[in-house]
Amino acid sequence: MEKALAGLKILDLTQFEAGTSCTQMLAWLGAEVVKLESPRYGEQGRRLFADRPDEDSCYFLLLNNNKRSITLDLKHDRGREIFFDLIRKFDVVAENFSLGTMERLGLGYERLREINPRLIYLTVKGFGTYGPYSSYKSFDMIAQASGGAFSMTGYPGSEPIKPAPTVGDTGTGVHAACGVLAAWIQRERTGRGQKVEVAMQDAVVNMTRIAMLQTFIDHEPVARTGNKVPVTGASFLYKCAPGGENDYVVVYCSNREMWVGLCNAIGRPELIEDPRFRTGEARNRNAVAVDEIIGGWTARHTKHEVMKAFGDAGVATGAVLDSVEILNDPHLRERKMVVNLTHPTRGEFPMPSCPVQLEDSPVEPRLAPLLGEHNDEIYGAYLGLNASALAELRREKII
Repeated sequence: MEKALAGLKILDLTQFEAGTSCTQMLAWLGAEVVKLESPRYGEQGRRLFADRPDEDSCYFLLLNNNKRSITLDLKHDRGREIFFDLIRKFDVVAENFSLGTMERLGLGYERLREINPRLIYLTVKGFGTYGPYSSYKSFDMIAQASGGAFSMTGYPGSEPIKPAPTVGDTGTGVHAACGVLAAWIQRERTGRGQKVEVAMQDAVVNMTRIAMLQTFIDHEPVARTGNKVPVTGASFLYKCAPGGENDYVVVYCSNREMWVGLCNAIGRPELIEDPRFRTGEARNRNAVAVDEIIGGWTARHTKHEVMKAFGDAGVATGAVLDSVEILNDPHLRERKMVVNLTHPTRGEFPMPSCPVQLEDSPVEPRLAPLLGEHNDEIYGAYLGLNASALAELRREKII
């Protein structure tokens, strides 16, 4: 069966992570994503955090699965002519350059829509294309700070802390993928393309809206609470054996059914009807005692033992897995969320795959492309350029 997004053709000018994770998601789901890069160095992410000279970085490999790569010098007149020819063949152009870059190249949305009125133009910016901050540069941590994530992360009295997940980048990319698909569906009804804009700050604000809940009640800034959950009063992070840096579990015992399961799992059924813990309100009042009981038991067991015991008892529990454990986790491996791919120079390469599973369109992860790997294939199929024409473009360093 065809992939879910078969027929959707995307010309991908994105770099680094925010826009690139959008096109990665669409590629996973079956869109044909052609990454257009500079002939000299390629997309900047190819060398970001590189651990080996003259080889694509792990950062790049993690963000560009299932894409194809072509090169083209957009600063060259002939390069722009070829770009305009390509635009007529594609449904989507995606870019996340700094504000005004595409316009300075003569490739802004107004120009491109004249060439292809059905074109969907995705632009991802740190603060959008308008508003007081629109000219400011942004990266993941900037978006997380200005979107509220920093201020609500940390312990009482501590400085704000950057959340580890790159929600400012990849979170923005997921929002952008949703926008592209909405525009594509609408185009099928109207025949018209449109501009899709996602600001990184906007995406982070959307992802912090529930964390801001208390502000809607008391109109005060949300306080940092560390590993306390206001609803339960108790901690939810507990130390486990043998006491290593990540030997912890997260336990969220939010109702009586879970409390009963927890008490039975730790061999303390008498606590179920103990007046100090019989209700959620009572457990909140006696949070210190709750923490001592749970923490005392978890400290004698490994995090995996605790996760199994509590999980089997119906208690919401997750072991704190470190990055090595993630890549080797049997559950993630069975679900093919972590897979091994073979890189031409790195060899076997473990990596996270697509988190979205479609029954009729299973994802088949492919490794990120080498720079310009598909020049002959794409330029031949889309523009009819033969070997002689491609050789000339290479001599002129246009591709």
